[in-house]
Amino acid sequence: MSVSMIIWAVLMTGIIGLAFAASRLGEKNDVVGFKDTGLAILEFGRAYPYEAIRALHATADGQMVFVRLHDNKSGFMRSMRGHYACHLIEPGSAQATALPDALSLNITFFDAPQHNGTFRFSSVEDAAEVSLWLLGNFVPEALGELSRDGTA
Repeated sequence: MSVSMIIWAVLMTGIIGLAFAASRLGEKNDVVGFKDTGLAILEFGRAYPYEAIRALHATADGQMVFVRLHDNKSGFMRSMRGHYACHLIEPGSAQATALPDALSLNITFFDAPQHNGTFRFSSVEDAAEVSLWLLGNFVPEALGELSRDGTA
């Protein structure tokens, strides 16, 4: 009877060890990101429940999603391993520079410098649209809208 208990103990130890190793291996290989835009909508909605989302554009690696909001504001979400950082981009608080490959933007966030970087998109259209959102955010609303003849 003691031999069978030793065999069972060795088998259980082996199974637990394999399960532990498999869980650690999965953590190293899994890249958390926004492969599904539904997750981005839910997470941004949780962070900013009173902002209506008009459009989303994810970077090619799925680590960042740029969000266009209902009143021509914009924001972004960044996957930070186990959680998501969500930010609204205030007018005048971001600068975007197009890179020669036309798929990438170098973006500086003055309010959140830890998120500065070069972001590559899957299409030129996505990169262009995000840069236009940031350009629209660049002009403060205090300037007002110009009339058709160019006067305020």
